[in-house]
Amino acid sequence: MSEKVIIVSADSHAGMPKEKWPQYLDKRFHDLLPQLTVDNEIYPTAIALLGVKGGLSTHPEHKEAHESGWHGLHDPVLRMADMDREGIAAELVYHGDSRLGDLFHNGTNKKYPLDAWEAGARAWNRWAADNFGFAMDRFLVTAAVGPCTDIDAAVAEIHWVADHDFKATYAPGYLTHDDLPPLDDPYWDPYYAACAERGIVMVAHAGYGTGQGEVFPHLQKIYDDVAKAAGSEDRAALFAAAADAVDPESLVFFSNFLNHSIPARRPMWQLMMGGAFDRHPNLKFMPSEIRLDWLPATLAFLDKAFDEHRAELPAKRKPSEYWNDHCLSGASFIHKAEVEMRHEIGINTIAFGRDYPHPEATWPHTADWLRDAFAGVPDDEVRLMLGENMIRYFGLDRDRLAEIAKRIGPDIEEINGGGAVRPELIDNFMMRGGYLKPAEGDAKLGQVEEVLNQDLARYGVAS
Repeated sequence: MSEKVIIVSADSHAGMPKEKWPQYLDKRFHDLLPQLTVDNEIYPTAIALLGVKGGLSTHPEHKEAHESGWHGLHDPVLRMADMDREGIAAELVYHGDSRLGDLFHNGTNKKYPLDAWEAGARAWNRWAADNFGFAMDRFLVTAAVGPCTDIDAAVAEIHWVADHDFKATYAPGYLTHDDLPPLDDPYWDPYYAACAERGIVMVAHAGYGTGQGEVFPHLQKIYDDVAKAAGSEDRAALFAAAADAVDPESLVFFSNFLNHSIPARRPMWQLMMGGAFDRHPNLKFMPSEIRLDWLPATLAFLDKAFDEHRAELPAKRKPSEYWNDHCLSGASFIHKAEVEMRHEIGINTIAFGRDYPHPEATWPHTADWLRDAFAGVPDDEVRLMLGENMIRYFGLDRDRLAEIAKRIGPDIEEINGGGAVRPELIDNFMMRGGYLKPAEGDAKLGQVEEVLNQDLARYGVAS
């Protein structure tokens, strides 16, 4: 009998309950909590209203899970039980969810003082260490990042999270502010050195590159538009009015923000072209939840730019070489097209993520999603994309994870054996996660070129 498949998810989320905020946030910032509490009523309500406009899932298991089963977002025991049910041996844990807003350090927060943002990120890290610290072999925690205006403090935080067995950090610039240097600036070298020394992977998750406070006005607009149309802020009245009252432009904004943002891709070539990987050979970088189907075309484009300007660039190697040696791509709620493109993307650089417990996630249907996505894919390739790449890249204890998978993991035939998935589930996967969308390919290279030229100009390359 073959070994059970070890699934290590590259994407899940956790949130600190509001009642814990005063316990973990520095007391100097407690006067901001009443306003933050109001913000975090508007934020989840606006996201839910946006869901009504976009078409909420009516699939019964999905609807039930997101109404009553998402509490593993903050309860590690419930989360672990759900991981066992879905066959997940371990998973990366990020902050960020619409049901539990964050302490000043997320893209959906209003603009708050930078020192409050710093304190909020530190608070999340300490809560996560306390909350998940009993099982860091299964909870692969990713640190929140502050504004990094004090590089020594930012480096000290990397050492703190490494000492507490975190595996990754959001890359600097997840949120941006006016004084933030680009990632190819020498300012970041002490930070990169600390990450490389301590084995902390830098992650650019969906939403990376968002200006501090940029998103909240869009959330406020959704809430205000619907409240005006409803003539009330009563929750039932708001949801009754949402389908007609949410501006379609709000749907477009949030779709671009979450799924197609060029700023979330930019760190990759800044680190490559700026020579960070040459200066820090053990530095690792992982883009996550920004799809994978743009990577082959973009890497070919970057290689061409490197060949044309190599004499002027700090980089010593082609971007595609850095990609293969330093990077891993988090394929959150993996799309059919991405599986089909796996060899173009690089079979050793793909890591499936279930995105628990978000509405677009494979959860609570991960087994069905994988069975359709990986039908007929060779055993060794399935194992790489579902866990072995994560084990290698993050230096995880494979023997320990194999023991866990022996108890909860699926057989390989359950994944790639071609078992039928209910048609209504496939339709639901498409609605909630774009499962059957065609590959992006080179469709956004024009936007990439525009932004890349700005970066190349800093190296003295004339456009």
